[in-house]
Amino acid sequence: MTGSGTEVLGDAGEAGGRILTAEALDFVADLHREFNPTRFDLLSRRAERQERISAGELPDLLEETRAVREDPDWRVAAAPRDLLDRRVEITGPVDRKMVINALNSGARMFMADFEDSNSPTWRNCVEGQANLIDAVDRTISLDTGEKQYSLRDEIATLLVRPRGWHLRENHLLVDGETVSASLFDFGLYLFHCSGRQFDAGSGPYFYLPKLESHLEARLWNDVFLFAQERLSIPRGTIRATVLIETILAAFEMEEILYELREHSAGLNAGRWDYMFSIIKKFRDRPEFVLPDRPLVTMSVPFMRAYTELLVKTCHRRGAHAIGGMAAFIPSRRDAEVNEVALTKVREDKLREAGDGFDGTWVAHPDLVPVAMEVFDDTLGERPNQVGRQRDDVSVAPAELLNVAATPGEVTEDGIRLNISVGIQYIASWLNGVGAAAINNLMEDAATAEISRSQIWQWVQHNRVSRERVLELERQELDKLGPGYEAAAEIFGEVALADEFAEFLTLPAYERLIDTERA
Repeated sequence: MTGSGTEVLGDAGEAGGRILTAEALDFVADLHREFNPTRFDLLSRRAERQERISAGELPDLLEETRAVREDPDWRVAAAPRDLLDRRVEITGPVDRKMVINALNSGARMFMADFEDSNSPTWRNCVEGQANLIDAVDRTISLDTGEKQYSLRDEIATLLVRPRGWHLRENHLLVDGETVSASLFDFGLYLFHCSGRQFDAGSGPYFYLPKLESHLEARLWNDVFLFAQERLSIPRGTIRATVLIETILAAFEMEEILYELREHSAGLNAGRWDYMFSIIKKFRDRPEFVLPDRPLVTMSVPFMRAYTELLVKTCHRRGAHAIGGMAAFIPSRRDAEVNEVALTKVREDKLREAGDGFDGTWVAHPDLVPVAMEVFDDTLGERPNQVGRQRDDVSVAPAELLNVAATPGEVTEDGIRLNISVGIQYIASWLNGVGAAAINNLMEDAATAEISRSQIWQWVQHNRVSRERVLELERQELDKLGPGYEAAAEIFGEVALADEFAEFLTLPAYERLIDTERA
């Protein structure tokens, strides 16, 4: 036992001594004891909602929160100075090299990610916390022997994404119970860095993933209030941007902003997880079968409705609307590939800026100038477009669900792509790398979820047979060569099971833990 009722399982290396102090663990334990019962209750509500959807219920605007939506007067709190201009944000895992490169990238914001782009090995999670302390202190550096990395004078504003409510951190027990990964990531960062951020003229800023309801946002708000009081932080200092990356959250955008209003920093269009959520929630309904993944662009009707509604909702309430990910990885060897891809990136960012988004995401430093140019042209000297009301936008609930209007087919090329990408990503994740460069795209857990869930959906709705998937999997494994067998086994477990696994990362995490303990 290392603190009051806490027990650490596993060696976190040198960083463990800095991060896993008795005081820090006591704080995480307090959070866990106070809020884990509510977390469990909300996860049970997710399962109950899924049962109703599987029985035929479709989501709609909530009658019980009509007053929140119809009240024209409430607004989220004004943004702090260093969150006013978010025109380009870069995201990536919390390894040391990525943290330095992202902060130096020229982007206005860096979202340091403990979630989809981070493989949650024990050392990755603990060393990531140490890397963020060093980043806030501006002492972070790295010498690879070939190159030295250190921070420039001007760096991006730091935001942190903890893991989602559904995940746990198996290496820390509180009173014998596995701790919530959300509270672990959030609690350690806040405990170690909130004071440092104040001293640096900033604050503790977060991204919140995978929310499915305003009640889950309320839980985060309660966590913020408790944590600020416990650490003597002024109320409202914590700010959080919520990723609208589930179809159910899309029906509760205003309510989510309302619950977090004194801590809100806006909403983000988390496009890949959103697509995965559509498949997952309506997996039993044939009208929700999607075509090949590359055909589901941001211009298809249901994605267009979602993004336009997000901008309108945010600006109506004085909040930032942040656009989606450009996942392309520029090649320094293939100029032709770059030209085609950069044209698509530019078109995507032009659409977002034109729609009123206040900023956008990129996954690679070389994409920062492209995105920055587009938003500079749109914004000029203005820090954002929050004042631009989208009164011309009117999105009915049915439009958010109009998946059947998505053009395209399920093809063998699409099946092969999902199999290959899914297996390659899982292999990378099991090896401790959560952001994997595959086919000139930065793949993370969200895109792997699409890959495996589409295969499951297509098999269930007779777009391809289970036997054909297994045959194609063998062929793709032959192309990849040795070392992918464990990943293929996990992919098969979640893509071809009779029952749909809610998250790929749950069974994969068990395998990851087993590997660490071996």
